[in-house]
Amino acid sequence: MTAGDGTRDRPWVLTTPSGGSEFTAYRDETLDPPALVVLVGKTELRYQLRCIDDLHAMLTERGDWVPLGNADEQKPAADGTVEAWGRADDNPVGGWYGLKKGLRGRFANYVPPVLETLGLAEVEHNARNNRMRAAKKK
Repeated sequence: MTAGDGTRDRPWVLTTPSGGSEFTAYRDETLDPPALVVLVGKTELRYQLRCIDDLHAMLTERGDWVPLGNADEQKPAADGTVEAWGRADDNPVGGWYGLKKGLRGRFANYVPPVLETLGLAEVEHNARNNRMRAAKKK
């Protein structure tokens, strides 16, 4: 499901990879730092906007499926997953892409559908254990 164009006035209406929850997301370049804003009910999560390009670059470099490994901030992320990469000391930002302490996790739940909407990635939509990869060039 996708609607909107990713702006505050017309956010994308997306579903999590498992299809279990609907959320909205939009780019806000006026924030410092610029952010991908995700609204889940009344909860607002923010990730550094550069996560879109950085995640796409990582997926392109890996060249194969990468498990999502969705996890809350308070729980460890499984090695080799998108979630682990989104908080790793050796990613391009040197740590968490999430900007709001206590709400920095769930990177692998909310960012992959944005990349899929933008045509940058393929995302599986199973009940659990989903993966993603860079979209094939056409």
